[in-house]
Amino acid sequence: MKNTIEIRWHGRGGQGAKTAALLLADAAFQTGQQVQGFPEYGPERMGAPITAYNRISKDKIRVHSNIYEPDYVVVVDETLLYSVDVTAGLKREGALIINTAKSKNEVMKHLHGYKGEVVTIDARAISEEMLGKNFPNIPMLGAVAAVTGVMDREDFFSEMEKSFQHKFAKKPEVIEGNKKALCAAYEAVAYSREMSLSA
Repeated sequence: MKNTIEIRWHGRGGQGAKTAALLLADAAFQTGQQVQGFPEYGPERMGAPITAYNRISKDKIRVHSNIYEPDYVVVVDETLLYSVDVTAGLKREGALIINTAKSKNEVMKHLHGYKGEVVTIDARAISEEMLGKNFPNIPMLGAVAAVTGVMDREDFFSEMEKSFQHKFAKKPEVIEGNKKALCAAYEAVAYSREMSLSA
């Protein structure tokens, strides 16, 4: 499948990895792309590891399996680095996006020798600042959009705002907080990648 981006999300139950994957799929679909967004559960309980997937393509998607060789991997909970090989199958020309307050150099020793791009973002800090609680999935969604370029920046923010307005129609303060968290993570990642490329 040319023109296809495959993303694998690693998180824990209750952190919103599945929701983020579904929101990304919906936003991409609204911009005219073919999409898949689906979870794979282990034991269904709060805090248990979960995996979710996205396929986003300009072409018709004919594959319906899990994703074993993703272009991008998103780690919503950094503790999974110590128990799950999150880099399994990850393409070197892709990227690994990790929610952590640690630097890239600090997490590299847990990445099984992965040689591709590694992006770190403190989604917890962004969420707590913008929303007052630790909901890392929305900042991570912003980071994913910035790294993958899966859709135009303005289209992404426009579609996400529509999703927030629908989901949180009775909580306007949550809409604003989510918009700010999404934007802060997107801009932070875009800026740090730009700086590293120009260094």
